[in-house]
Amino acid sequence: MTELRSPLRQGRRDGALADSGALIGAARAGDPRALARLVSLVENAAPELRPILAAIAPLTGQARVVGLTGSPGVGKSTVTSALVAAYRARGLRVGVLAVDPTSPFSGGALLGDRVRMQEHATDDGVFIRSMASRGHLGGLSWATPQAVRLLDGAGFELIMIETVGVGQAEVEIASLADSTLVVVAPGMGDSVQAAKAGILEIADIFAVNKIDRPGAQEAIRDLRTMLAMARYGEGEWRPPIVAMSAATGEGVDELVTRLDGHWAWLAESGERGSRRKARAREEVSAIAVTALRARMGGLPGNSRLDELAGLVAEGELDPYSAADQLIDG
Repeated sequence: MTELRSPLRQGRRDGALADSGALIGAARAGDPRALARLVSLVENAAPELRPILAAIAPLTGQARVVGLTGSPGVGKSTVTSALVAAYRARGLRVGVLAVDPTSPFSGGALLGDRVRMQEHATDDGVFIRSMASRGHLGGLSWATPQAVRLLDGAGFELIMIETVGVGQAEVEIASLADSTLVVVAPGMGDSVQAAKAGILEIADIFAVNKIDRPGAQEAIRDLRTMLAMARYGEGEWRPPIVAMSAATGEGVDELVTRLDGHWAWLAESGERGSRRKARAREEVSAIAVTALRARMGGLPGNSRLDELAGLVAEGELDPYSAADQLIDG
């Protein structure tokens, strides 16, 4: 695990940037500093990101992407660490993107997740990066899809995304991952709260963590009750419930088996291709909307936008007409 500054210089004093091909080659060769540099380019929306993503595109599409979500305090980071150890025992290269809340002081990630994964710090086959959510709703950083693409192209066979854990907004991960793991724990609330949080719709697998604590069986019962009310067609995936204790290792092997089973089902059913196409659609749409907004000058301080906003605020123009004028302009 490392986020040290890349040994490849970020650019000469005249502004020349490091060759993107060399940077990609170094990352694929296992240089964590080069990979950290690439992820930094994503987070900063650097102009050299375009040729890098263009060069790496043919190398992507091989990695498994597992998303972990759940309310704060359920043990997502401990479960992630246990899964990293299990898959590393198989010899897989594992990348972890831990999306932390944004610090109100520095604007960066609070790095809470990395504190719980120190056992993998010296493993060259593991790359862990904390990414600040920067106020982005849905539990993910806006740069996460591009970061996943970079890790995939760099040769990582398993990529895990751990979200912030913001309750009812924890649904965006389902559009980014091949398999979505929802971690719950005793004390999460009754089945009505589980349904209200929307976790039943996004989960491919439920992991009831901390089963040694009081209330664990009640949490499992609530999930079973809600799942029994759901309707599944023939051949559809039915989310299993895995009872585990990530801290002691109990149930980790079963969780890995369930994840492998879901991966196999995705391939057999054709759902893997459908999900990845939907993921690409969302990624392209997000980039296009951002570019369009910038092209229209839809940012605070733009004189035309401010003028139209004033007319709308005064009731002289409706917002749809104002939007049409902004686009036409």
